[in-house]
Amino acid sequence: MFDYIIIGAGIIGSMVARELSKYECKVLVVEKENDVANVQTLANSAIIHAAYNPEPGSLKAILNIKGNYMYDQLEKELDIPILRCGAYVVAYNEIEENELDRLADIAAQNGVPEFSVLSYSEAFKKEPNLSSNVTKVLSLPTTKVTYPWEVAFAAMENAIKNGVNLKLNYQVTGIKKTNDYFEVEINNQDIINSKYLINAAGVSSDDIAKLIEKQPKFLIKGRKGEYFVIDRRYGDFVNHVIYPLPTEAGKGVLVTPQVHGEVLLGPNSIWVDDKNHPTTTFEGLKYVKDHSKTLINNIPYDRIIRSFAGVRASSNHEDFYIKESEEVKGLYHLGGIESPGLSAAPAIAEYLVNEIMQVNNKYELNKSYNPIRKKPIPYYDLDENKQKELYAANNLYGRIICKCERITEKEIIDAIHGTLGSSTIKGIKKRTRAGAGLCQGGYCEEKVMKIIARELNVSPLEVAYDKKESKLFTSETKVVKK
Repeated sequence: MFDYIIIGAGIIGSMVARELSKYECKVLVVEKENDVANVQTLANSAIIHAAYNPEPGSLKAILNIKGNYMYDQLEKELDIPILRCGAYVVAYNEIEENELDRLADIAAQNGVPEFSVLSYSEAFKKEPNLSSNVTKVLSLPTTKVTYPWEVAFAAMENAIKNGVNLKLNYQVTGIKKTNDYFEVEINNQDIINSKYLINAAGVSSDDIAKLIEKQPKFLIKGRKGEYFVIDRRYGDFVNHVIYPLPTEAGKGVLVTPQVHGEVLLGPNSIWVDDKNHPTTTFEGLKYVKDHSKTLINNIPYDRIIRSFAGVRASSNHEDFYIKESEEVKGLYHLGGIESPGLSAAPAIAEYLVNEIMQVNNKYELNKSYNPIRKKPIPYYDLDENKQKELYAANNLYGRIICKCERITEKEIIDAIHGTLGSSTIKGIKKRTRAGAGLCQGGYCEEKVMKIIARELNVSPLEVAYDKKESKLFTSETKVVKK
């Protein structure tokens, strides 16, 4: 019997798990995917917003402001990357300037620190490729960028170290409330029990609600966004996150510097019926190109190395839906956690655990709780003496597997067997950046696959690229005859 089962191991589920690990309670996180942060957390703009446009007084506004501030502490505790680049919201004419002034008023009401309104000439001094069609800018210095899945990994690793259990490939297929506890069916066969249930299933959160509620109070509709990634060696053409004015469809197509030097262009915003299989399209990516070039000049489109798409969990509520079920006592919903969900994630977890669930009134503090998680420093970022010391201890530090990102075989082995280890090629990419460079795995993907097979003592035929069904091979083509 668990005290809490969290459904979903994205950024929200991971942060909630870490928050609950501060208490003496038994917690299980179940995730239908074969990795943490594999859906909505994986494919977004990676921005920690400054709360310049959520409705004042809304949960989105309150938790965005608090979450932005909390990331400064998380950077120290969880050793996560933060890029403090700031942001510009741009206007092109007098009508848009009036809207920009309205956003500045919202920023003031929400308590956004340090914002200011700049003329084009003032903004141009710090952003020399800013489009000459821009007439006015809202400057938001507290806007940051992070690595969303690394934040989720760090939070989950820390939660596990503090006693939380994690099960991957555990899809919730049924829920019943019996007496004072929940019976949760996994993969149409196994049953696990819990006193309380937390629905943090992202784009599938309304589907989870439908398993036990007759009339769920929120519904999720997928909003797809498509992106380009520009090679980090050519990412110095922009210094800030550049936003257009937001619309009902979201914050619009952005130009966003990333923590490792790449630049994201996108997203567009398209309603989709299939929430679980986002795909890129010619039309969508053309839209991203056409709109990104209105924001900034000299974008090196010839240096694009990847495109991808993600789906946001938009709901029929304007605000985050963070409530206990009206039908089923002990079931808590985290629904419609779209932008600024990443920004608000640590504050959402704290709000749910302390104010909505009031766990502090039910359980004692975990006296052995340790908030610190240290990330291994990449081998090639170490000083020469430390590199020599590690190589002397294990010469696999001398074998470069990913030439683009200079990732060694020993680092890949450590990622396979770590606290939050992975058995997939994409999982290793997310943990080490092997395959994240210019060739996008063209050189190293086969080598990573062979290392995974060797380390886990499985056939290469069993190694998946990402999801369980994404096997690279169906059969051997060259067999040595005896």
